[in-house]
Amino acid sequence: MEGKDLISVVIPIFNGELYVKACIENVLSQSYKNLEIIVVDDGSRDATAELTGLY
Repeated sequence: MEGKDLISVVIPIFNGELYVKACIENVLSQSYKNLEIIVVDDGSRDATAELTGLY
């Protein structure tokens, strides 16, 4: 059955404000919809946390 199993996508990131939005959008655009996205921010000093918080 499609969509039954939960897939976890872990995104480790550090100072990735230029890339985090595109990365998350690409995961969300997949045809498989039973997903959870876990973003692990390693103490970024840019806007990574703020951008991640939009999702």
